Amino acid sequence: VSKVLELVEESTSRKSRSENFISKFAKYYTPTVCYGALALAVLPPLVRMFAMGAAPQWNDWIYRALTFLVISCPCALVISIPLSFFAGIGGASHEGILVKGSNYLEALSKTKYVVFDKTGTLTQGIFEVVGVHHNQMEEKQLLEYAALAESASSHPISKSIQRAYGKELDRSRVSEIEEISGNGITAKVDGRSVAAGNVKLMDRLGIPYKSCHKVGTIIHMAIDGEYAGHIVISDVEKPTSKEAIAKLKLAGIQKTIMLTGDAKQVADQVAADLGIDEVHSELLPGDKVEQVERLLAEKPAKANLAFVGDGINDAPVLGRADIGIAMGAMGSDAAIDDDPLKIVKAIRISKKCLGIVYQNIVFALAVKGVCLILGALGIANMWLAIFADVGVMVLAILNAMRTLFVKKL
Repeated sequence: VSKVLELVEESTSRKSRSENFISKFAKYYTPTVCYGALALAVLPPLVRMFAMGAAPQWNDWIYRALTFLVISCPCALVISIPLSFFAGIGGASHEGILVKGSNYLEALSKTKYVVFDKTGTLTQGIFEVVGVHHNQMEEKQLLEYAALAESASSHPISKSIQRAYGKELDRSRVSEIEEISGNGITAKVDGRSVAAGNVKLMDRLGIPYKSCHKVGTIIHMAIDGEYAGHIVISDVEKPTSKEAIAKLKLAGIQKTIMLTGDAKQVADQVAADLGIDEVHSELLPGDKVEQVERLLAEKPAKANLAFVGDGINDAPVLGRADIGIAMGAMGSDAAIDDDPLKIVKAIRISKKCLGIVYQNIVFALAVKGVCLILGALGIANMWLAIFADVGVMVLAILNAMRTLFVKKL
């Protein structure tokens, strides 16, 4: 836990944030148009009076300045742009996708690389024991030793072994439990030394093991230093995972990557079944961060990288990526939907939202630019100024509301 917290702190401290467009725009736009209106009201009459010796016509130029000021009022931008993001976030939440802010929605629209954790994201995270092989004792007895050794763990694989045993566990029979990160568990069960884990654990303990021809997570068992067999556990792919990967590529995603702590054989098969472009297996949480760091360094500067994973176990990687997507009911309360197709929908929503934002910016600035010139020349009256302000704002708001509606995949 302390290692995960440390990684989260390091990741978030290096995360960059983009400035809000409206704040930057208003910083220059507001004083410019105010000084422009003042200059329009004062300078032409003074030039007419001193340079030409004619009457200054203050009323005419003050009217033009007021018209100019009304036209320049940035209501369409100030209201419609945030509203476009709010509508996009609202449309996403209606589809079961929680977006924490408009900056994340904007970042999502520029995503070109999507990195997935496997368990609970592309697979259901529901593990089942599908076989016990090369066992030197009865299958039920081997499962009993494994379940007791794993009794203190809440990991899905441990839970699957406990379910396969099917009886109530007497934890008083277990002592000296030691969890070895990335390897497995050792414990004393009824006074006997029990080791349950992967090939790394067997190598660590110097115990010869037998490889399994089945694809799945293999839990090798050793009792009193002697190999006792292995348990085969499989995770089921989500029914929509393959479709989601295909539609992500249609949505403009250049590369899909899968990171997992599972064995290479299991990871390679899942990646091949789903159409994943790149896969890295047998990774610890710190290794996943390193892989994401590498991908961030290799990708183009304008392309964002999204990481999709469990809201708690993958917190360090979620924090380091340009955009983090937490999903999977087993992971976090914040992961409100675990359907991979929602990722495709979220990207489509973000792109539609950004498209509408750019439409409103161009439309508002173009109309205001033309009307400002006409107002300065005295061609535009106050009615046109009101249209350029309120009318453009209403049209921009109506356009922004289109982000509320999302087409079905």
